[in-house]
Amino acid sequence: MRKIFIKLARLFGYEIIDQNKFISPTLNKELHEDLSILNDKSIILPLGNVKITKRVNSILIILRMNTEVEIWDQNKKRLFGEPKIEYSIRSIKSLIKSIDFCQKKYPDLKIKTIIIEDHSKKENLEKVEKLIQNQNIDIISLDHEKYKPLIKEQKSIGTFSNLASLLQSFEIGKSKGEDLIFFAEDDYLHFEPMLEEMVASYERIASQVEKDIFMCPSDYPYLYMSNEKTNILIGNKRHWRTINKTLCTFMTTKNLLNNYWDNFYKTCLDRHDPFEKYMNEIYQDEICISPLQSLSLHLTNINSSYGLSPFIDYKKLWEKNK
Repeated sequence: MRKIFIKLARLFGYEIIDQNKFISPTLNKELHEDLSILNDKSIILPLGNVKITKRVNSILIILRMNTEVEIWDQNKKRLFGEPKIEYSIRSIKSLIKSIDFCQKKYPDLKIKTIIIEDHSKKENLEKVEKLIQNQNIDIISLDHEKYKPLIKEQKSIGTFSNLASLLQSFEIGKSKGEDLIFFAEDDYLHFEPMLEEMVASYERIASQVEKDIFMCPSDYPYLYMSNEKTNILIGNKRHWRTINKTLCTFMTTKNLLNNYWDNFYKTCLDRHDPFEKYMNEIYQDEICISPLQSLSLHLTNINSSYGLSPFIDYKKLWEKNK
C-alpha cells in the first residue's frame, strides 16, 4: 500500500514528507538535501512548494575586465595589495568554479560567458586565455572608437573606459541575452554555489512575486548605513533582502534590460554621482534583492563602504582561488 500511495502522489504532483524518518519518499531524498526541481517546483521546509512560473533556461554572463587599472577613479590599493591582474585571474577562476558547480547541478541549463577586455598587456591577456581554455568563454576587446561620440569627455581615459565597457556589456546583453543576464566585474570573488543559488532563488522568488526581478550577489556594507526598511525573503538555501541600490555587478532578465534601456543607457553617457544613479532609479519600481550572507565578495580597499561584506573570511576565499 505504501508503494502505491507514493506512486499516486507522484502521479498527481504531490510530495510526501516523512517527519519520523526525516525523508521524502516521493523525491527519494533526505529532508536536509535540496528538494527543489529547476523549472518545476521550489520546496523549502516548512514553507512547502512554490510552483515555478518564472523558469530559467539560459544565463549569459558578461564580465568586464581591465587588468591594468588598480581602482577606477581612486588612488588607493586593494585588499591584499597585489597587482590588478592577480584580482582578474582569481575572479575568473572563482567564476569558472561557480559555473561548473551550477552546471553539474543543472546540466540542461545553457550558460555562456563573454569577457570584455580593455587593452590588456599581451602577457596579461595570455594568462587569461590560458585560464579559460576548454571553457565556454569568449573574449572580445573594448571598442573605444565606437563609444567616443556617445560618451561625454571625461577627466581620465580610465573613467571613459569604465563607461564604455559598461555600455558595451549592456548592448551585448540586449542583443545576445535570452533569459537571465549576469553583469559581472573582475574584482569580485565568487563562492562556488553563487550561480546555482542565484538561479534557484530567482525562480522561487520571481515566481512568488509574479514578476521579473534584479539580484545582486553581494551583501554590501553600505546597505546598512541608513535606516531604510527592507523585506526578508526565503531563497533556495539562504535569506535574501530587498535593496534599493546596487553597484555594476548584478543579475536581471532580458525583459527588464529592455524595459529600462533608457536608464541603463544614460548610466553610461557620463560619470554620475552616484555612478549608478539611473540604475538605482529602477529599484523604486522593481524588486532588487541581495543575499544574506554574500555569495560574491568585492575586493576593493578595506575602508570602502562598497567593499567588505560582513562576517566573511576573505583571506580563505582569496587563497582558495590562488
